[in-house]
Parts: sequence; structure tokens; C-alpha cells
Amino acid sequence: MGGMSSFESTQSVAIIGGGPGGYEAALAAAQLGADVTLIERAGVGGSAVITDVVPSKSLIATADAAVAISEASDLGVKFFATSDSGTPLKPKVAINLATVNKRLLSLAHQQSSDMRTQLEDAGVKIIDGEGRLDGPHAVVVSTGKGGTDFDRIEADTLVVSVGASPRELPSAKPDGERILTWTQLYDMKSLPEHLIVVGSGVTGAEFASAYMNLGAKVTLISSRDQVLPGEDKDAAAVLERVFKRGGMKVMSKSRADTVERTDDGVLVTLSDGRTVEGSHCLLAVGSIPNTQDIGLAEAGVQLTESGHIRVNRVARTSVPNIYAAGDCTTFVPLASVASMQGRTAIFHALGDIVIPLDRRRITANIFTAPEIATVGLQERDLENGRINAYVHKLPLAANARAKMMGIKDGFVKILAREGSGTVLGGVIVAPRASELIYPIAIAVERRMTVDQVSRVFAVFPSLTSSITDATRAMHQVTRDDDSFV
Repeated sequence: MGGMSSFESTQSVAIIGGGPGGYEAALAAAQLGADVTLIERAGVGGSAVITDVVPSKSLIATADAAVAISEASDLGVKFFATSDSGTPLKPKVAINLATVNKRLLSLAHQQSSDMRTQLEDAGVKIIDGEGRLDGPHAVVVSTGKGGTDFDRIEADTLVVSVGASPRELPSAKPDGERILTWTQLYDMKSLPEHLIVVGSGVTGAEFASAYMNLGAKVTLISSRDQVLPGEDKDAAAVLERVFKRGGMKVMSKSRADTVERTDDGVLVTLSDGRTVEGSHCLLAVGSIPNTQDIGLAEAGVQLTESGHIRVNRVARTSVPNIYAAGDCTTFVPLASVASMQGRTAIFHALGDIVIPLDRRRITANIFTAPEIATVGLQERDLENGRINAYVHKLPLAANARAKMMGIKDGFVKILAREGSGTVLGGVIVAPRASELIYPIAIAVERRMTVDQVSRVFAVFPSLTSSITDATRAMHQVTRDDDSFV
């Protein structure tokens, strides 16, 4: 246990919520020698592991495998079965959704179990129950059946990492059978005949992509003029083109008013009176923080109108000894960010070296097919003219490895500061873009220039060589030395 703290007396830390933020906070606090109690109501890992990120990305991995098989013929690979008479039969790619879902939930529970074991091995005390604040220095936990037993835990530092839940609409009540939130998808025994996805943000786009590639008929209802509003426009355009080519019906500038059950499916009525009929409807219309009735306001913690906890760049709330991490805060709602907030909070509270979080360095990924990975500043950040930067976009289809793999869609885009050539951000649209973005993330984090990145040797052939190709194309012949950052 390197880096043990030199506290004069053992500090105590209580954490409400064992998702990525609470988990990392607990591990960091235990590593620094604190007395740590973690309260979790559903299972270590929280919704990220049990009902959200882990199962959904596992489902997407299955969809990717289905696409790889169905498109293998493009690479000269043919699949045949043989009939009794010896003639070749072309088999269909079949998805057994019940088996897929069973595997997803098994993976999720295994991950949760592994995380629990790691916490216990580190010496964290875990209490299964519902936690709420009792003033700024204590947590009350209701345990037992019906929450009849109560524990009161006093602590020097409190971390609130209670997450968020799918937003529900009064006119579209989820029933868990036909009208579903993304946490309810894993009870389906067979592939939906026609899935209507309401909402074209990250969650809606990911599930629309996955179920289309698993073989379901999909209609995506988007209230904006393109899918993934707020994301890179070029990336969204590629994805929309792939969706339409795959047979998905994308209804843009369409707002769902009501979703109702019919005898054998669902009926979605749009605000302009049009209707869409399907077998199932997935509601992906955002999330709301789980901050109601847990004593935050009474303890003096400031919340926004939407119920999110106001935090600064070291994850501290308006109460000095209370910190918050993850989707319940005003920071970026990503599992990786929650983890970093949890660690940052503990380092700050217990006096370790702390580097405040910087939104401009966060790496994010959308797990559609192809994936969309981003880091740092984006083109929309340049539109106000406050930052002078130049942008280079390189289509992936020109890459030798992409040709070998049969990749037709996607690109690498890099943003660099004019004059110095410092890499400010990037976008990659490609299979496994989540893995490919890391070199650009390092460049952004370490303030490298495009010339420095271009001098790094990339394997040939590889998809990463498109990153060096893009940075070589951004080489600036003349430099104004005063503009270096």
C-alpha cells in the first residue's frame, strides 16, 4: 500500500452510492488509510454496472459480432451449411435474445461481485441499504425488510454519488413489457419485431444502432434535425447515413407526445398528429438525478433547479466536508468522469496532491456502429471565434488497414491551435474508436503539438496511422514564436 498518509488520527469517510464514483472514492480513501463506510442499495457498481453501461455495451458487442459475420462475405468469407443431398445452404445469422440477455446480466453481476470483493479486500465496510444525510456530518441508513432498521454513521468527510434514473414522461409511462426504459430491456425473451426509439441522444442512438444490427426493425424518433444533437456534426452525419443504409427509419424534427399500449404493441403519437405503430418502445429522453429526499438541502448542499448537486472542479459541494461525484452532479455524466471525481474528492478531502478536473480534457465515446470518440475542444467551441484553431479531417476509407478490414465509414479529425500547432481536441469515427482516441487524448493532456504527434511511429498498416497522417498534413511551415502556448 504505497503512499500511506501520515494522518495524526484516522479520518472517517462515508459514501452514499457504490457506482463508479463511490467505488473509486472508497478505494482511494482506504488506500490513504481512512476508515471507510460505503452505503449501496442495489449492488456495488451501481446502475453503470448492473443496468446501464456494462449490459448495454455487452449487447452492442453482440451486435458488432452479428455485423462482422453478416459482412464477412465482403472479405471473401462465405458461410454454408450442407443439405442432406450435399448442396450448400446459406445459413441465416440468428440472434437468441434470451441467451444474449442472460449473458449480459451474468456479466454485470460478475463485475459487481468483483468490485465488491476489491472493496472488501481494501478494508471498506459495505452496508446494503438506503442512505440519506443527517446534517453535514452523518448518514442515516435504512436496512432490513421495508427499511425498518436504521444505522447512523458519523464521518469527517461525506461523498454523495447517488447517480441518476431514466426520465419518465407522464404521457408515456414505462410498463416494463412494451414501453421500456433502458434499464428494462434485458427481460425481453426475443428480438422486438419493431422497436420505436424515442430520443436520439447518446442512449437512443446506441440502442437504435444495436437493435438494428441484431436484426430488428427500428424507427428512431428525433426531435432535432439530426441524430446526436450537440455532438460533432460530421460524426452525426456519418452515423445517420449508416442508420438509413441499414434500413432504420429516422424521423427527424418529430416530437413524441404520447406512447400507449395497443393489443399487440405500442402506438406513438407525434405532436403534429402523425402516429407510428411498433411492437415495443424504448424511452431514451434523458435522466434525472437521484437526489430527492436524501437530506441534501437540509444539510446545506446547493442543488440546481433540475436537482443536480453543484460541485466545483475538485468535486466539492457548497458544504466544505461534503463532496459529490457522478451523474447526480453538475459535471459531465460519464462513468469515467464519476470515477475521476470520486478520486479527486478524496485526494482533496484527505490532503493528497489533487489536480482539478478540466472539462476540456475529457474523453468520451458513443458506442454506436461505427463508434464516435471525442476528446478536448470540438468545432462548435471554435464558432465564437475566441480560439484560433485549424481543423483537419481525414476519411478513414483512404487508410490501407481500413480497406483490408472492409471499413467504409468514418474519419479522423484533429483540432490544433494556430501558430503553435498545439493539439486542442479530436474526433474519431471508426470501429473501436474508443481505443483509437487515446493517443489524441494524451496529446491534449500533455499539450503536444501536431508536429510532435506526427513524429511518433505508427505501425503500418494500422488505423492509428491515420492519426499521424492527419497531423503530418497539419504541419505549419512558418511559426510565430510569440504564439506558443
